[in-house]
Amino acid sequence: MAYTVHQAKTHLSRLLKEAEAGQEVIVMRGSKPVAKIVPIDKPAIPQMPFRLMGGFEGKMRWDEDAFDPMTDEELVECGWGWMLDAPLVSSASEPTEK
Repeated sequence: MAYTVHQAKTHLSRLLKEAEAGQEVIVMRGSKPVAKIVPIDKPAIPQMPFRLMGGFEGKMRWDEDAFDPMTDEELVECGWGWMLDAPLVSSASEPTEK
């Protein structure tokens, strides 16, 4: 169906319902068609990839000492040697004497 700009402004809700129903709605300025109102396809819901619980079982391993504290030598090797001289507790949290 074709409508003038004035008709489209006055009856926009009805034109949108027509477009949702699958009809092609043309908006005209005088005798010249200037716009087409068509329904938008529903966006596809992205599917999450299937994940099997325990799918990595047996494919990953670590040593028993993986979560042990690092030695001073290991800290230096990893570039964290600056932590060796850092205080364990900041001086701001130490209580002051009165």
